[in-house]
Amino acid sequence: MRLAFMGTPDFAVPLLAELIAEGHDIAAVYSQPARPKGRGMKEEPSPVAKLALANGLEVRTPVSLRQSEPQAQFAALNLDVAVAAAYGLILPKPILDAPRLGCWNLHGSLLPRWRGAAPIQRAVMAGDTEAGVMVMRMEEGLDTGPVLLTEKTAIGRKTAGELTDELAKSGAKLMARGLKLLASGSAAAMPQAADGATYAKKILKDEAKIDWTKPAREVDWQIRGLSPWPGSWTEVNGQRLKILNCTIGDSGDDNVRPGTVLRDDVSGNNQLVVACAFGSMIIATQVQRSGGRAMDSRDLLKGFPVPPGTRLA
Repeated sequence: MRLAFMGTPDFAVPLLAELIAEGHDIAAVYSQPARPKGRGMKEEPSPVAKLALANGLEVRTPVSLRQSEPQAQFAALNLDVAVAAAYGLILPKPILDAPRLGCWNLHGSLLPRWRGAAPIQRAVMAGDTEAGVMVMRMEEGLDTGPVLLTEKTAIGRKTAGELTDELAKSGAKLMARGLKLLASGSAAAMPQAADGATYAKKILKDEAKIDWTKPAREVDWQIRGLSPWPGSWTEVNGQRLKILNCTIGDSGDDNVRPGTVLRDDVSGNNQLVVACAFGSMIIATQVQRSGGRAMDSRDLLKGFPVPPGTRLA
């Protein structure tokens, strides 16, 4: 089919690659404008834009689609369908109505749970046991449209980064199936459930500081939900330390002050163990100092001692 693709981050890249491999006529790729990045703050195209340019596709980066000019340019593409994944711009009604078969979005949650900007991270941070992707027809409401296809997966011990990668790949195949249904005229999208809607608001950096007075289970959800970005952090002797992954355990001592570093009697691997509320604890398995690389906490402690009794802020 003749289509436009609309996406920006890494999550959308496997889907664009799938559409290219499927041989669709991709009239244009819409993505967020280039942003300053790196130490030199040089403007860099989005991951989707990079893939599109490498495949000789036209890339459009409007800052908004609410004006008549970009709307007319979009309508002039004479599309069968528009495919979106984490694009980042609101699609107004003239855009939604332009393609013959509508605009379809790959959304990283089990709608109506986690509508909005950060569904995968919020699912992990809330302790959900299950996540998924859905092919959904876009309408003027925020992620409220009818759902064509769904694929579920267990979250388990995955970080948000690992879950994002998994859902991006399975979602690309799911959307490819959806487009075949649309092309054959056999697509039958179903309305979302009336109950259970939640909103996945954008992740803010000030959410990343670890509160050691919470139970280890909740600290674990936060650590995995914010890994690898922005990375949950704590302060060790005035220095910021990100904790990117962990396991949880029970210290058996309700009197230990939360945030206190404990002797590693659990893993036996000299890892960083920290007390949380109600006698629970986390065992940090992957950490990162400011300006450094991610590493096993055992390797960190070899050159950056954090003895038992140290209080983390």
